[in-house]
Amino acid sequence: MTSPIKPPEGNWWNQSVNRRESIWLGLGAAWSLILFGWMSAWTRVGDQNPIGETFEVDSETYQEKMSAYKEEATETEDGLVPPGTDVYLNAMRFTWDGAPVVLETGTEYDIHLSSLDVQHGFSLRPEDALSKQINLQVLPGYEWVVPMTFDEPGTYHIICNEFCGQGHRTMHGTIVVEEGD
Repeated sequence: MTSPIKPPEGNWWNQSVNRRESIWLGLGAAWSLILFGWMSAWTRVGDQNPIGETFEVDSETYQEKMSAYKEEATETEDGLVPPGTDVYLNAMRFTWDGAPVVLETGTEYDIHLSSLDVQHGFSLRPEDALSKQINLQVLPGYEWVVPMTFDEPGTYHIICNEFCGQGHRTMHGTIVVEEGD
């Protein structure tokens, strides 16, 4: 079977490239290097990547931590008020154990995240601003400790953004942030 596209005549691969094409190729290569350098610098000094530590942990140990946390926390109408600055959230089909939680502005909290069953996504965003959000992956067998400080009071929605089964669309929680003292 032959190709419907006819090959060019002669040895076209040995012909010199037009000057205009060389300029566009050079501009494309330069722009690619600029973008690569910018992305590399942004991840190092841009302060937009979530920081924190990740630890291997089995689900039973994390569940024990969750139980101890929930026993020490104060339960209010709006949610759990943590006993300190450690906040534990446990992802499992199709809920966030430990949410809703009530926090204060201006306080740095260590948010502990883990999953009991499958991979989940942790997407946190303010109720009124879709453009301000953080997205993290929550994996079983790992505890991710992410420091967070909330500057503005309000309701922040936790949404699972990693498909985890048929009830995935119902997996959401809230963090209520109140004005700090």
